[in-house]
Amino acid sequence: MRDDLISYLITDPKYYTNDIEIFEKKLIKNLKSKKVNIACFRDKTSKNFKKLAKIFVKICKEYNVEKILINENYKLAKKLDATGVHLTSKQFDKIQKARDLDLYVIISCHNYKDIEIAQESHVNAITYSPIFHSPDKGEPKGMAKLRECIRVYEDLDIIALGGIINKEHIEQISRTRACGFASIRYFVT
Repeated sequence: MRDDLISYLITDPKYYTNDIEIFEKKLIKNLKSKKVNIACFRDKTSKNFKKLAKIFVKICKEYNVEKILINENYKLAKKLDATGVHLTSKQFDKIQKARDLDLYVIISCHNYKDIEIAQESHVNAITYSPIFHSPDKGEPKGMAKLRECIRVYEDLDIIALGGIINKEHIEQISRTRACGFASIRYFVT
């Protein structure tokens, strides 16, 4: 695996729960077990989202995660002193608002139209997905499409996402010029 390949952990309540103590233990265990450059708190179901997000930011800082992101909620990201936000593919209208708050901005992209809007909006990076099969995420793009995307948008930091669950997947991504990979399941130990 390339030394410069960014490793991006994303949480999901399915694997981390919304119980604060269990969440803390699982997050710490996962941060200790694998290299993590970027981490994103992503939880679309828990009622205690803000409390969990606050704990997430605190723990990631303790473990020296370079970029700590909150999914979707750029205002909360700023309030909790997170590094940035990971916006969904339905939040292109929020890019400038997040940038105005001096946040690092990643946005999810699934096609070239999305990527062009993201690039024109001066995001810091995008995730391009799904690369491999991922439950409920549609047809995988595959490695050929990832390589083509990287070639077409060579001036943009592109992070591969979707179905990345093992070292073989990461090795395949490592052989492209993707700046990194993002995953939920790969980081769950």
